[in-house]
Amino acid sequence: MIELLNAKNDVTILPVTDPAFAPYGRIVEGIDFSAAIAYMEQNTPVPESGNIYVPGDETLEALPVCEEVRRSVFGGMPIQIGYCNGRNSTYNGFEYHKGSEVNVAVTDFMLVLGHVWQIRDNRFYVGEEQVFFIPAGTAVEMYATTLHLSPCKVTPDGFKDIVILPRGTNTPLASPPEDRTGENRLLLQTNKWVLSHPDREPLMKQGAFPGLVGENKELKYITND
Repeated sequence: MIELLNAKNDVTILPVTDPAFAPYGRIVEGIDFSAAIAYMEQNTPVPESGNIYVPGDETLEALPVCEEVRRSVFGGMPIQIGYCNGRNSTYNGFEYHKGSEVNVAVTDFMLVLGHVWQIRDNRFYVGEEQVFFIPAGTAVEMYATTLHLSPCKVTPDGFKDIVILPRGTNTPLASPPEDRTGENRLLLQTNKWVLSHPDREPLMKQGAFPGLVGENKELKYITND
């Protein structure tokens, strides 16, 4: 799969097992996500277009794996388990949180990643990112310093991704900051700082800062042609 993706794209796509992933995160081992993956496969559809994001799903959060992740990955902090399913194939922008994010690949997908220290004057310049292939069944922890957004599909069928975060993340702000300068200009939702590509209309309509500079690159995926 990864060889086919690299043949189609003009950016290098690395396996998540590559040492280059280490500054961004780690593969989570020793936790059985099979029940959560089975629920996702059977009960959560991929939309016909775009993405759907659910911050917290009651069924996922009721599974024993929720408590295991809360204790072993998040050190006992309250967490939420939701999902992102969709057909995205473009960069669109970046977000970051003040805390780790765990992604469990229900299907194969790609992640476009950067570092918060690459942000200059609230802007990230396309060309400084790295792209990684995450195979189905793999769980990764992305550190708080890792810029990311929606996964990108590797087939026309789209992707399914379990998303685990500190509780309350990606929910509406109870009290938006009055000072909208500096990093505050990027704060879009609770524990969610966003740099949007100007062409990403849904984010721009929400008031995201147009901080991704350059081409809104589209990653080519594998077709049956």
